Amino acid sequence: MKNISVKQAKYLILWTIVLVFVGIYIKDIINIVGYIINVFMPFIVGIAIAFVLNVLINVIEKKWLKKWNTSIATKRIVSILIALTIVIGFIVFLLFLIIPNLQKTIAIFADNIPLYNENLRLVLDRMGIDSNIINEIIEILKSLGDSASNYIKENSNQVLETTLGIASNVVTGFINALIGLVFAIYFIAQKEQITEQTKKIMDAYLPKKMVLKIKDIAKLSNEVFSHFVGGQCIEAIIIGILCFLGMIILRLPYATTISVLVGFTALIPVFGAFIGTIIGAFLILMVNPLQAIIFVLFILVLQQLEGNLIYPKVVGKYVGLPAIWVLVAVTVGASLNGILGMLLSVPICSIIYSIISTNVKYRLQDKKAQD
Repeated sequence: MKNISVKQAKYLILWTIVLVFVGIYIKDIINIVGYIINVFMPFIVGIAIAFVLNVLINVIEKKWLKKWNTSIATKRIVSILIALTIVIGFIVFLLFLIIPNLQKTIAIFADNIPLYNENLRLVLDRMGIDSNIINEIIEILKSLGDSASNYIKENSNQVLETTLGIASNVVTGFINALIGLVFAIYFIAQKEQITEQTKKIMDAYLPKKMVLKIKDIAKLSNEVFSHFVGGQCIEAIIIGILCFLGMIILRLPYATTISVLVGFTALIPVFGAFIGTIIGAFLILMVNPLQAIIFVLFILVLQQLEGNLIYPKVVGKYVGLPAIWVLVAVTVGASLNGILGMLLSVPICSIIYSIISTNVKYRLQDKKAQD
């Protein structure tokens, strides 16, 4: 057996004490970490927004404003303003497309409730079901609606508390996003100074070998994230256009609105297409149930095309993450921070995967060299 040095023995004892301490106070540690994350959440969100906006700002600076003869500071401010205008304008455009159609669909649904009941009665009658049983089924459906209404009336305090809780979370999320956006703008505006200051701090306090590793990881992270965001945006545009063309050919309603929605939700890996499909199918369902089924089948075919051809070609070659880990990353990201977590989980997981893969490769090479 290989002899253990005094230094290794100290490290072993130290790590054993740390693991025992973590095991005993695991709940308290989780609560403390959660509290710290909650306190710094606006700045975490800001850094995430900065990374996403930075991809667009780099394109604007290096391509759109390349020949503009002015100072770097002025070019940076103009680039930030253009990027914010594009992002906010697109979100407003999306809301103006979806909300009116959603209101129209809900109105159609409310107006057609008696018709739905009559259609249900006719379907059950054609199936040979006794008229008494049909009347009982209709009455049960009506009683369910009445029960829901009575529950809301009788438990109005709880409903109000739940509503206020949701409103509070929405307000908190909005405030975090607003602070994060302001922080992101400052971060991007001064990214060169911040990078230089970070390098100086690392050079002053960390070993040279560790500084080199951190710089390599930072470089890798920037490349993977930039390629991922760019590729994901291109993929979303392709999916939106294909969805629009398919819906026009199949003569499905709300082609423009649903295509924009499907393209936008395609920015979220794995689950994004399902979100767009559910909302789109609901919109069409209120107009024509058969067309809603056709739409769902069409999207399933489009998803196969995306998963097997578009995503590997446009995004996959840059991310390099196996499909199983993409699913794990998106699921974990969604549980940690909702849609933002889903968006950021894949590039972050890809960076971790690349680092571990590189480290494993070097370690295997060292072992072969020693043998």
